[in-house]
Amino acid sequence: MDRERLLAHKTANAVQSALLMVTLAGLLGLLAWIIGGGSLMLFALGMVLVLYLTNPAASPRLVMMLYPGRLLHPDEAPRQFAILVELARRAGLSRVPRLYYIPSSVMNAFATGQRDDALVAVSDGLLRRLDLREQAGVLAHEISHVANGDLAVMAFADLVSRVVGAFGLLGQFLFLLSLPTALLTGADVPWLALSILLVAPTVSALVQLALSRNREYEADLAAAELTGDPAGLASALDKLERYQGRCWEQSWMPGRGVPEPSLLRTHPDTRERIDRLLALVPARRSALVVTGDARPGAFASPPLRPRWRPPGLWY
Repeated sequence: MDRERLLAHKTANAVQSALLMVTLAGLLGLLAWIIGGGSLMLFALGMVLVLYLTNPAASPRLVMMLYPGRLLHPDEAPRQFAILVELARRAGLSRVPRLYYIPSSVMNAFATGQRDDALVAVSDGLLRRLDLREQAGVLAHEISHVANGDLAVMAFADLVSRVVGAFGLLGQFLFLLSLPTALLTGADVPWLALSILLVAPTVSALVQLALSRNREYEADLAAAELTGDPAGLASALDKLERYQGRCWEQSWMPGRGVPEPSLLRTHPDTRERIDRLLALVPARRSALVVTGDARPGAFASPPLRPRWRPPGLWY
């Protein structure tokens, strides 16, 4: 892999992430200062910091409660577990993330938890439509989120965004209460402060989405570095893009449901992600070796399968 190009990408992503986090924190501090002055600003920033340190990411147990499925045993998916163990070793994780199976035909994968207690969830649709090389790219992407601390970063961004939204509503409510008094006494209306209170929740949401897209780029690059096979993840992303939606949507309305403009997306444009990956040349480090049957759906029978229940698939 072109180390200079990879380093340039990672540096740019790190700088962008830092700027976005500072922007969120600054926006929160500004709102708190407008509403209650310096004391409330320090209290709000301190409260968010404490909450971040005490609850950095969603617990894997919570995810297992929200998504009906079950943990996979190594005997049920031996090749996937072998890949997961090697990726965790390369990423420097002290504990291999658990593999959770979701009986859904929708192609999806995500990670949650912390470095020493993480879970990677994969759907039935993803396992059956991606070959083993592509699955390795997706698993590497999710492990990169864990290793890079992206789960804690995004949990922090979500927390700040929610507090900004609450402060924005509180400020607007207080302004409405004081507006009659201001009109009767002839006092000046703080239009600038009011404008900030109105737009702050929207701005924080857009910053949060931008941060999410940035971390996805970083996870792509880290995954390519872990596997030494950028083309494997690129191929998986291409399939994920083509298979989204129902059959008739794939044929007549490709890309339906993807928010436009791109500022409203949680993930970057798939074509741009693929182009970035394919621009990386093969790594000097040995690529991840995928052994055994590498065809799509090449895994032992999982414990659950998607079942039809009104009004649709059971997830």
